Amino acid sequence: MLRQFVVFALVGAVGTAGHYAVLIALVQANMASVPVATTCGFAVGAIINYGLNYRFTFNSGKRHAEALPKFLLVALSGALLNYATMWWLTHQTTWHYLLAQLGTTGLVLVWNFLLNRAWTFAHRPAR
Repeated sequence: MLRQFVVFALVGAVGTAGHYAVLIALVQANMASVPVATTCGFAVGAIINYGLNYRFTFNSGKRHAEALPKFLLVALSGALLNYATMWWLTHQTTWHYLLAQLGTTGLVLVWNFLLNRAWTFAHRPAR
């Protein structure tokens, strides 16, 4: 499980780069609030991460018709956790939005890994 988590984190770094690029661009251009900008960035990261996790992290043999809807539900739960945590850290504390995003990314990384491992890409023994 540790090796799989490390691969998940490394693969996730690609999606995280997309997430942070969108977040920073939208906030610096005053085009969106921090919670909205991070949610847009999160969506970009999720799109990038699905294929990479399907192939490299979990080496899934599941049909995309089964895996993708589950992945999207997990991503939605992660996006909600990300939004709520970022809102709280940037509205109820004095944290800078990038520091808040670093902490939030760690939390959501563990959340998404555990749900994707246990449900989205879980290997079920044949009956």
